[in-house]
Amino acid sequence: MPTLLLIDGSSYLYRAFHAIRELSAPDGTPTNALYGFVNMLKRLRKGTPADYIACVFDAKGKTFRDDIYADYKANRPPMPDELRVQVDPIHAAVKAFGIPLLCVSGVEADDVIGTLARQAAAQGIETIISTGDKDMAQLVDGHVRIENSMTEEVLDEAGVFAKFAVRPDQIVDYLTLVGDAVDNVPGVPKCGPKTAAKWLAEYGTLDELITHANAIKGVVGDNLRDTLSWLPTARALVTIKTDVPLDDELPHGLPDLAPSAEDWNTLLAMFRRYHFRTWTTEAEAKVAGGGAEPAVAPTGVSGAFDFGDAPAPVPAPTIHVDEPALVERHYEAITTEVQLDDWLARMMAAPVVSIDTETTSLDPMQARIVGMSFALEAGRAAYLPLAHRGPDSPVQLPFDATLARLKPWLEAEAHKKLGQNLKYDQHVFANHGITLRGVIDDTLLMSYVLASHERHNLDDQAARELGETTILYEAVCGKGAKQIGFDEVAVDTATAYAAEDADIALRLAGRLIARLSDQPRLMALYRDIELPVREVLFKMERNGVLIDARKLAQQSHEIGHKLLALESQAYELAGQPFNLGSPKQIGEIFFDRLKLPVVKKTPKGAPSTDEDVLTELAKDFPLPKVLLEHRSLSKLKSTYTDKLSSMVNPATGRVHTSFNQTVAVTGRLSSTEPNLQNIPIRTAEGRRIREAFIAPEGSRIVSADYSQIELRIMAHLSADAALLKAFAEGVDIHRATAAEVFGVALDEVSSEQRRYAKTINFGLIYGMSAFGLAAQLEIDRSAAQNYISRYFGRFPGVAEYMERTRTEARDRGYVETVFGRRLWLPEIKSANAARRAGAERAAINAPMQGTAADLIKLAMLAVDRWLEQAGLASRVILQVHDELVLEVPDAELAVVREELPRQMAEVARLSVPLVAEVGVGDNWEQAH
Repeated sequence: MPTLLLIDGSSYLYRAFHAIRELSAPDGTPTNALYGFVNMLKRLRKGTPADYIACVFDAKGKTFRDDIYADYKANRPPMPDELRVQVDPIHAAVKAFGIPLLCVSGVEADDVIGTLARQAAAQGIETIISTGDKDMAQLVDGHVRIENSMTEEVLDEAGVFAKFAVRPDQIVDYLTLVGDAVDNVPGVPKCGPKTAAKWLAEYGTLDELITHANAIKGVVGDNLRDTLSWLPTARALVTIKTDVPLDDELPHGLPDLAPSAEDWNTLLAMFRRYHFRTWTTEAEAKVAGGGAEPAVAPTGVSGAFDFGDAPAPVPAPTIHVDEPALVERHYEAITTEVQLDDWLARMMAAPVVSIDTETTSLDPMQARIVGMSFALEAGRAAYLPLAHRGPDSPVQLPFDATLARLKPWLEAEAHKKLGQNLKYDQHVFANHGITLRGVIDDTLLMSYVLASHERHNLDDQAARELGETTILYEAVCGKGAKQIGFDEVAVDTATAYAAEDADIALRLAGRLIARLSDQPRLMALYRDIELPVREVLFKMERNGVLIDARKLAQQSHEIGHKLLALESQAYELAGQPFNLGSPKQIGEIFFDRLKLPVVKKTPKGAPSTDEDVLTELAKDFPLPKVLLEHRSLSKLKSTYTDKLSSMVNPATGRVHTSFNQTVAVTGRLSSTEPNLQNIPIRTAEGRRIREAFIAPEGSRIVSADYSQIELRIMAHLSADAALLKAFAEGVDIHRATAAEVFGVALDEVSSEQRRYAKTINFGLIYGMSAFGLAAQLEIDRSAAQNYISRYFGRFPGVAEYMERTRTEARDRGYVETVFGRRLWLPEIKSANAARRAGAERAAINAPMQGTAADLIKLAMLAVDRWLEQAGLASRVILQVHDELVLEVPDAELAVVREELPRQMAEVARLSVPLVAEVGVGDNWEQAH
């Protein structure tokens, strides 16, 4: 049966743009969207043969939907300049690949696609719509299916129902009810996907639901009845037209959409122009081999668009990506002793092996091995299934005996291993009594060091660095309530997925190490800080922290009483009971009953009651202040006092957080499950939570943190004489700043002046404006500006550093820490003034915050090395920003108190001394 392939160009345009960031030609022209789009076109032309094909884009200008509803798509920001300049090249690439291109004024791409799909169905032609747009599901029927080339999701009639819980013919009604936030089409308030599906299952159609609207109970029923007059308009907006006149575009109908051969001459010129080197080699071979059609100037493309040869390569502050030559894959499942013998022999002889584990859980302390994969060379990998279950599972090698055979290799320092996020795999092996050694590279950390602002998961790295679309976990295991465990996946499917992971990591490592080798400071950052810190973090996660569950329960009980008291107080202030968690009810109390001023509005035009609004109103009115305190305590209770005890690992009796190395762009660590770095300490209740972090009997908690580390780094980076002098003399830096700004002697500085100076010191580090300083100090803006001017007058080196840093950031696109960590600023040249200003503020702060992050990591390495070499039983259990927390036996307390601050102070030599302050206690709060 003939097939029509319709590509939703507008959908993929943005997806390609956001999938790969900071990709450019040597002359700085953005190429990320073009690269992603061309990659998609190549896959579609190769993997989806079709008798007819079209790539459809939205035309410029308004559509009929704008006439129906003036606010249609009002929320959407304008197309980024970095994408706009790539639209014409993308259109030209579509045509050069022999794909007809359509843009029809007055309608959207969806409407053109819907019309062509219906025309094809009428002629008995099967239609495949390549898109990621959920609205297209309304077009699916026995002749039309959707294929998302970026996720490999396929939606036929059954697939639509499985995903949305409604039939394709109900999708329009479904979208009408839930609305479309992307296109700014309101639905029924509080009606989410589950409610919409439930209503349509019961009533069949929107019209029937409207007829029975009075039967719908509760608030959502009220909302439905309140929205009845709007629903016909919403339905018109979300309905895809299927009768767009296309005679002018396709005078002969669907035959005009027959694909033509690729124009390799044009593609060659394009690949050269945009520095896609491997694609250039491919195109050159096509042209030389006579496989290219004569070059024809593309129509409908700006005359300024030039396909001339690329200029000579020049350094650029972005990562360049080439489409690699295809790597032939040979993956196998190891299910016999002979295979295991063969692979183990090759692994013993290999200079390095890429490894990966498949497990039962994402919790590294709980996960058990289902299987593991190995790769020794590009394209050749194996998966060793060990614990798959189900009727279709093949005979697998014995679990314990096989791990015992692998253990000597896994534990041998001499046998080198690499992989992606091997800290997790190290935990998994440890759960089985295996100590993983010999890790020499981790692609997660390499990617992070090269470009911390990018996404570092294996799938995104593969697309960005290798041009490979990997098998997604959801494609193998499903998602949501229907997701299965990896041990339930068929072994052949598991082999394709798991072996690919090891293979891709091996290939990525080669690519990334080559790039790091060209940048010695980044290589040193990777080899000397990030990679060894991974091992320290593994130990800390394994150690865990001891929790006093009874104290937490007591605190939770006390907070519960305070919440009840605050609730009663709120009712009294409001003059009636109400739901303190309901923005709608809060809005009614604030603005209808109490007539409080409206600070700002929501996108739908209602008065906002978000936290910023409450904070502003709390300055003048008691009820918002009570609500803020209630929210704060509620979060404290649900996140910590109620939850921490439930997260105690039954096998260890401790809480084990995960430290994340590759999340914060500045190099700072973060922690999750639970997050132990964000325990609030500005309130008494927040500080008391740290009392529940205790030392075991016979030990104490020791806390050591760097004193005023970011201000010291500012002094070092700016080389300001007054700051350097103050730190060298060991005076109170805030008092010294106050003396300079207010023109008084050091011993005459008042507590109020010191408070002002402290706010100025820390505010300027974070790029605070006069407006922000005025708000912090609760003074007028002119006074705040005067303080800033006086500060820069007394500390001119700081002002010079800030201006120099802004200039360097604009020129290079990044700033650096003292140790060479690059902190990328994608918005530093943004046309949007607010984004550009934000990037400039980040440029000032990032070198200080990033250097502080580097220093605490160096401290962790130094302290861990000292504890190990000294044979001490003390151990590091937490790292929170500039602070290290240790568990120290009483017998070692004296030596740790003396030596710990020295170890931390000597990790680096700056222009000012580093100072670490130490505290000791039975719990973390006492020690801090």
